[in-house]
Amino acid sequence: MVLKFSVLLSLYYKESPDFLRQSLNSVFHQTLPPDEVVLVEDGPLTPHLYNVVNEFYQKYSELKIVSLAENGGLGKALNEGLKHCSYELVARMDTDDICKSYRFEKQVAVFAQHPEIDVVGAWIDEFSEGTLDISSKRKLPEAHEDIMRFGKKRNPMNHPVVMFRKKAVEKVGSYQPFYLFEDYYLWVRMLLNGSRFYNIQEALLYFRFSPDMFKRRGGFKYACVEAHFQWALYKLGYIGFVKSLLNVGIRLGTRLVPNSFRGWIYKNMLRK
Repeated sequence: MVLKFSVLLSLYYKESPDFLRQSLNSVFHQTLPPDEVVLVEDGPLTPHLYNVVNEFYQKYSELKIVSLAENGGLGKALNEGLKHCSYELVARMDTDDICKSYRFEKQVAVFAQHPEIDVVGAWIDEFSEGTLDISSKRKLPEAHEDIMRFGKKRNPMNHPVVMFRKKAVEKVGSYQPFYLFEDYYLWVRMLLNGSRFYNIQEALLYFRFSPDMFKRRGGFKYACVEAHFQWALYKLGYIGFVKSLLNVGIRLGTRLVPNSFRGWIYKNMLRK
């Protein structure tokens, strides 16, 4: 028996209509199509975005729209959308990325074969112009124990390509407010709560990035937020005090260097 699943996306007004169309096309054109797609409109959208949403809503009965009156951020939008997901398995997806056609089939197969697993991730191919021109690949460890160790220094899951069991996420309070680190904070709380993780050792998603991404991950403000996050991991008991200080120190230089150099570090030292 094939397990049924929902796909959860959040959309806000700054997204590109063209990217949204590509993203939704990749979700619906799968070797194992989703049983339900929950799209959260995180606040009012542009007319062009509404046109794309309506286009797919008319075409696919699986598409369910959840509209929020105000933009509340990714974590709040996903929590609201999760309430509307009808199935126990939920796949995350961002509205500017592109799924590979066999993504859902491979992830559902892992859950079917391993009922003890709560979160299944994968690698991602990063691109800026087109999917034929991959600039880098974010690889992550496969086994649960290695994921647990890796998470003590870096985010152990690629959020836009995860699929998880809804109950396991809800058991730890779902996404909680933590600016820029909502997903990482969720994984840590789930790991500490006994959830089992697994990463498929191949890229199942094309992740769109731009120089703006590196800008968002730099500057004194980001460094302060990151330091606060490391302190939170220490308070949870996931890492020790010395490890939290080392993590902050290692990252501080990366956050304060010029954007172009930070981009070089990500592409050449933090990617494969």
